[in-house]
Amino acid sequence: MDLIVICGSGAVGKMTVGQELMKITDFRLFHNHLAIEPVIELMGGFDHALVEKIREDCFEAFLKTDYQGMIFTYMWAFDMPSDWDYIKNVAARFEATGGTVYYVELVADREVRLARNKTENRLLHKASKRDTMISDDRLLREETKYRVVSREGEIPFENYLRIDNTTLAPKTVAETIKAYFSLPGPKEKRKIQSVYFDPVRDDELEILHRMQVEAFMPLYEVYRDDGSPALESIDRIRARAAVANRNYYFICVAGARVGVINIGHNDPNEHEISYVSPLFILPRYQNRGYGYAALKKAFSMHPEVKTWRLSTIKEEPRNCHLYEKCGFVRTGEEEIINDKMTIVMYERTV
Repeated sequence: MDLIVICGSGAVGKMTVGQELMKITDFRLFHNHLAIEPVIELMGGFDHALVEKIREDCFEAFLKTDYQGMIFTYMWAFDMPSDWDYIKNVAARFEATGGTVYYVELVADREVRLARNKTENRLLHKASKRDTMISDDRLLREETKYRVVSREGEIPFENYLRIDNTTLAPKTVAETIKAYFSLPGPKEKRKIQSVYFDPVRDDELEILHRMQVEAFMPLYEVYRDDGSPALESIDRIRARAAVANRNYYFICVAGARVGVINIGHNDPNEHEISYVSPLFILPRYQNRGYGYAALKKAFSMHPEVKTWRLSTIKEEPRNCHLYEKCGFVRTGEEEIINDKMTIVMYERTV
């Protein structure tokens, strides 16, 4: 398992850059204050031994996962041998798994860091910084008491990158780190694993109906098609739900219903051909990959199915792209609904 150590002065942007880097890689962020803040909240003050115990337990548990690696932020005092020993110890644990350790040092002007010390994101995640007067003075004390910026050539590690992020956005810095070290992007399976299906009960069909109207009404307002799912009655949904060989599922993420999928066979004696109708994601959850993950989940649930079929609006390129990305191809069969809208048929064969 790999490790990315992001070090730098107070409020240089270690956590924020780590947050952006986590979005574009398969690394998880363990910023320093994830261990510090709970201890301060519980104990009423900083307890070094307890913070260290929490860190060690987190490292031990994380090393048992199958993530690509961890992003660890640390204000490294380069004039303190104990800090060098600590970082080497942490790095050794990841290297023992066969992983690679990357070192990123961020530097920025003091005035910029003092401004960042009061940003909403920092204060949201670090309660101990919310007394900004105290926090500013602590920041100044730390950089005069310790040497928290390395000297040229002082860091001997092969995988080391120093970035002056005084004028750079966190997203830009994260993209620079990813490119410089050729870090892999997020694993597709993470998104699929985050999605699960919850069978729709009979007493939940009205909830499903409201979700369906919400999801399809924007399309109806564009195309004005009389067969739109936005106009479908609750009785029609109940009838579809009663078909023994078809099933409705809520598409769920972290306990929230983000959409709905209906899958199954039109012929009770046919098990190698399955239909997807409908599939929708609520507007506020669209463009997050949940539709893609739901289809992949459906495929894995039914390995016996050799052919999957569905239809969509030809004039909706995002929908067509989604299905083609999942392996569906156009059959050539189309149905003109009106002068604005054509339904196109898709099929995926295993």
